[in-house]
Amino acid sequence: MNSIKIITNFLEKRYGKQIKEHPTRYNITPFEVLLWAFLSHRTRDENTEKVFFKLTKVAKTPEKILMLPDKKLRELIKSSGFYKNKSRNLKILCKQLIEEFKGKVPNNREDLMKLQGVGFKTADIVLSEVYDVKTIPVDTHVHRISKRLGIAELDDDVEDVRKKLEDLIPENKRHLINLGMIKFGREICKPINPLCIKDKNSCPFSNFCKAYRTKRFDVNR
Repeated sequence: MNSIKIITNFLEKRYGKQIKEHPTRYNITPFEVLLWAFLSHRTRDENTEKVFFKLTKVAKTPEKILMLPDKKLRELIKSSGFYKNKSRNLKILCKQLIEEFKGKVPNNREDLMKLQGVGFKTADIVLSEVYDVKTIPVDTHVHRISKRLGIAELDDDVEDVRKKLEDLIPENKRHLINLGMIKFGREICKPINPLCIKDKNSCPFSNFCKAYRTKRFDVNR
């Protein structure tokens, strides 16, 4: 069994149910998926979920969000972190959607990344969740783990990592990578002191992991 199959099998077995139940897979609108991904910037899942449902109880469309007073919007999303910047950028994003895209969430990366505060990861989340594009959103966990495993090189950027993953991961398994690696990165392959340092058997990938073999776990550049 090759390393890619070991990785996807483990992620599916350990986190598959949680991935299926992730809120962005609920029956929510394309804009709400975009909103969820936008709010998730630099915050934990539990904070994103709390803020998302708090905000969408009050306003769940670009038009209604624009109608909120700035102070009210900041209060609603405060626990997501960086709420002042997020509230300002969110209103710009909503205005762009209405004026440039007739209120519809774009279905391609180029247009998505024209929106205020939308980068590669957010665009790819929308593409995969809304439009079923078989892409892999690369966040800090996916970026770090891919380099530790040796799938990507130390000087690869986010786009390099995505392309290398997509060259290796079959389309029907790509949905496992982002959320699966996020959970794996928080639980096992932690940013500091991954569990394999103390116990090789704590990680199912240690037999082929480049970082474990070289003992070089700091892959940030």
